[in-house]
Amino acid sequence: LGAGIADGLEYGDNAKAALMTRGLVEMIRLGEKLGANPATFHGLSGVGDLIATCCSVHSRNRRCGVLIGKGVRAKDAVERMGAVVEGVYTCEAAYDLAKKLDVEMPITEAIHAVIHGETDPKSAVHMLMTRSKKSENPQESEGGDE
Repeated sequence: LGAGIADGLEYGDNAKAALMTRGLVEMIRLGEKLGANPATFHGLSGVGDLIATCCSVHSRNRRCGVLIGKGVRAKDAVERMGAVVEGVYTCEAAYDLAKKLDVEMPITEAIHAVIHGETDPKSAVHMLMTRSKKSENPQESEGGDE
């Protein structure tokens, strides 16, 4: 959804690459909290699926995100898809789980806020871009900031 939103906002490939990279850090952070091996996320089921979902013109999540980025309300974008957009449900589950486990997931929080109409996509991006800077290495930042 986030990559599609970035595409709908016409932010370009570098912005999407940054989003994907930081999103992977969030996935790993949550997975580690649940006992997963971080290496799992560097394979096909992690980064491979992330690339396909974020970049494919066939991805329902990406296509729905594009609509949201172009200003369509999330609920209406999902209806227009005429198919299951699992990212909406996954975002909700990840958001709830992160809150329960006290795991920082700012991208997930931003997308959740957009889906629920609490903020617009441009404001969500601004919030993410103005966060304090920390190490790109999740092990160095001790569960750090995005």
